[in-house]
Amino acid sequence: MDKMVVTTLEGLVLPQNHKNMIKTYREGVVKLPPEIVETFLVQDGENKNIWRIMTVWRSMSDLKEMRKKGTPTGVLIFRYAKAEPKLTINR
Repeated sequence: MDKMVVTTLEGLVLPQNHKNMIKTYREGVVKLPPEIVETFLVQDGENKNIWRIMTVWRSMSDLKEMRKKGTPTGVLIFRYAKAEPKLTINR
């Protein structure tokens, strides 16, 4: 059985787009797919323009399957806030 994994999407969001980031995240996580255990939107403690979406996945295979389905919701959330995120996967 696969172990859970945590993904982090991180991007630089300009101040005028912070509200869009929060609003779009809240709308995007109303109904999470069963492959996601939990997700968090966090703002960096020092640089308030750095935002992260941290997501706990049931397994690496679940994450891989989701990524085959097109652009992930988290990436779209950043793009709506006019930012391009970087992905990190932690096991």
